[in-house]
Formats: sequence, C-alpha cells, structure tokens
Amino acid sequence: MKAGLAAQLGQQLHLTPQLLQSIRLLQLDGMQLELEIRRALELNPALELDESQLADADSPAPETATAEAAAQDVAAFDELPESSLWDMPAASWGDGDDDRMQHLPAGESSDPQVRALSSLALELSESELAVAAFWLEHTDDSGYLQQEPASLALIAAAQFGISAARAEALRQRIVHGEFAGLAARDLRECLLAQLDALPGRVPARAVARRLLGECLELLGAHDYEAIAAQLDLDGELVREGLRLILSLQPRPGEALTAEASSYIVPDVVAWHADCAWRVALNPATAPRLSVSPSYERGLEQAGADAASQKLRELLQEARWLTRGLSMRYDTLLRTARAIVERQAGFLAHGDEAMAPLTLKEIADEIGMHESTVSRITSGKYMQTPRGTFELKHFFAVRLEGASVSGAAVKAMVRRLIDSEPAGRPLADEAIAGLLARQGVHIARRTVAKYREQLDIAPARQRRRVNVTVLAKAG
Repeated sequence: MKAGLAAQLGQQLHLTPQLLQSIRLLQLDGMQLELEIRRALELNPALELDESQLADADSPAPETATAEAAAQDVAAFDELPESSLWDMPAASWGDGDDDRMQHLPAGESSDPQVRALSSLALELSESELAVAAFWLEHTDDSGYLQQEPASLALIAAAQFGISAARAEALRQRIVHGEFAGLAARDLRECLLAQLDALPGRVPARAVARRLLGECLELLGAHDYEAIAAQLDLDGELVREGLRLILSLQPRPGEALTAEASSYIVPDVVAWHADCAWRVALNPATAPRLSVSPSYERGLEQAGADAASQKLRELLQEARWLTRGLSMRYDTLLRTARAIVERQAGFLAHGDEAMAPLTLKEIADEIGMHESTVSRITSGKYMQTPRGTFELKHFFAVRLEGASVSGAAVKAMVRRLIDSEPAGRPLADEAIAGLLARQGVHIARRTVAKYREQLDIAPARQRRRVNVTVLAKAG
C-alpha cells in the first residue's frame, strides 16, 4: 500500500468568537437572555445597563459597531446548517444541576412526598393517606416504584388490613392525581397517565397513546418509518404524537421539586391601530447594554502594561456583546414584522384565515438565511389581540393542491364538528364533502388525520356519547 499526498480545494466557514456569540444570542429565549446579561454585568465592569434606551417599534437601536462589520457577521452565520428537531438526547428530559429550591413557592415543603400527600389530603381519609404514604415511600427520586406493584400491594394489604385491590386502587389515585405519573410502575404507565390528565382537547393525544401503547421500543430506537408503517399513519401525524410525548415529564418526582413558571413573557407585541398592524419589542425582554464611557476614556490613557491589556480585553468583550444584542433585537423585530404582515388575516379573523407560510419565505423577505429565521423564532413569543403564540406557530404548511394552509383546514374541520347536530355527528367523508363545497378538496383520510390531531373521536363514538347525554337530560 502506497502513501501519497493529495491536494483538495474546498470552502470552510471560520467561526470567530464574536460570530459564535451572535449565533448563541439568537438562539436564547427570554429567560436565558436575562441570565446571560446578568452574568455579563457581574463579570465585566466595562458593561452598563442602559435603562434609557428602550426597544423602539419603528427604529432598532443603533449598532455599536459599523454596519459593514455587522453585515459580515450576518452573512457568515446565515450559512450554518440547522440542527434536527429529532436529535434530542434522552438527557434533555429533565436532567440538570440547577438549584431546584429556588423554584419552590414560598411556604411549601421541599420534600416531594409531603407535597404529594398534601394534594391528596382533601380527598383521602387518614387511613387512606397512610397507604398513599406507603406507596410514595417505595418510589425513587424520579417518582417510579422500586418494586413490582403487585408485590407492594400484598405488603400494603398485610400492613394496613385492607385488600390488595384496595391498595392498588389507592396507588391509581396517586398515579392519576395532581402530579400525574407519580408512583407509576414504568415509563409507559407514567406518560399515559399524564396524557389522560391533559385538560380539554389535546392535538394528537390519541396518536400519542398508540405510540406509547404499541411502539415504545421503536420510539426508543427512533425508527419513525417503522412506527408509521405499523400504525398505518403518515409521518406528519407520527411527529405530532411524538412532539406531545416529548412535552411530558418522564420523571414526575423531579416535577415536584423543579416546577417551571406557568406564565410566558412575550418577546414581541403586535397590536392594531390606525388601520394598520404595529409591532414592537417588549422592553422587559429586550434590555440594552452599553460600554462604560469611563472605561473608554481609561483605555485612551492606558499604556502597554498587563493591566492595560486586561482593560482592552474587557472592552472588546463588551463591544462584541452589545453588538450581538443589537443584531438579535434587529433580527427579531424584522422577523416579527414580516410574520405579522403575512398573517394579518389570522390575527384579524382566527385560525381559518391562517395563511401558508414557510421559514424560507420570511428569510427571503428580510434578506437572511432560513436557518437564522429558525433560530430567532424558536422559544420567542408574540403577544397579539388573539393571544400569545410562539413565533413558530405562525408557520403553516400549504395544503397540497390548494391555496390554503393545513392549519386553516384543521380549524374548518373543528368548526364543522362543533356545529354538527347532536344526534347526527358528521362522518369524515361528509366533512370532506362539506369542505369541497367551500372550495377545499381533501381526502377522507386527511379529514381523519386532522380530527385525530384535534383529539376528536370518530363519528360513531361521538354518536354514542351524544345519545348518552341526551338520555340523561331526558
């Protein structure tokens, strides 16, 4: 075997420190950005919080660097590839080293068992609470039972003088209680309990139940094509079900000590005034930083010693960060404006007016790469008169062979089912026919897919439910 040399010509993107920082700032959500700025202010005395310079709806804050340098950075990070949604490691389902005590409401115990028992105290008698405490004592830190439920039920029966069936029934009260999934035997039971606990109609709940019940091993192997074939579902519906499963808490014990905030602070605000839609950054989530003038003057008078070199490094880092923040705010505002312009119908009239929209269309509108639009719309929220939505919500796939979006057609399906006669629910084929009269031609199978995503039962099941309700009313 001969060793040789070969020359190869190619292009490579060199990521400068300021470029990497700009990319990272784009991806941060509001809370992460707040922590980043707080950390920067603590570590870099050359930075100051500029409280007078608030985000403006019509004119983004001026750049601290030249427009030419900013354009070079934009062109560079636009070329980076976009990561895949489905390359999510299992560790992202609840691992973390943050201080969980800070998430507990004041006055509540930090002991997960005490908090769970407190939620059951109004429902169970003192003797039943003792059995519930028994079950919780046999759970691990993640909230799962450490032994088989059948064995533990026999032990509880002997210890408390009740039947094993009664002991198991009390376990089920815990599993399906306020902290759904706690004291479950395994991951499947835990996640199924959480699906059942979700209130109202939940998109793709029925699909998620089938995924957990029939394809848990294939889910672990990330074999989505095999799942779609086994369940006879299309890939989009499988992904909807998987997204719902990924939103659940696979470690319910940790949920008791690390509860996230239940409210969202919008990054952008949109409102209608003077016959036009206005868009502005939320000043609460767009803090401005500036470079300290005293440090700038100090650098002018500095010599060439080690202290002066450290001062130069601090000022350089401060300038990079202020420029990166300005780029983030400018990109976010331009993206939000373009989205509002394209989705003005939805904002005015609701889901049925949701227009087809892609990342590429917005990217072309603002002159950036679609990967940049993907980063700036992930985890960012817009407050509108119709509600607060993640920016990703406004991107809707165009229905094949039609000029409307799939989201709009889904809303039409929901409206038709909500207005159907109680005793004569509409079959999927009938819904497809009604939509055809409105100029929207879709197959019965597509109607069934949207109905599943809306967590609506088939017509025969809705008929049984309606008949039961009418009989009770009579």
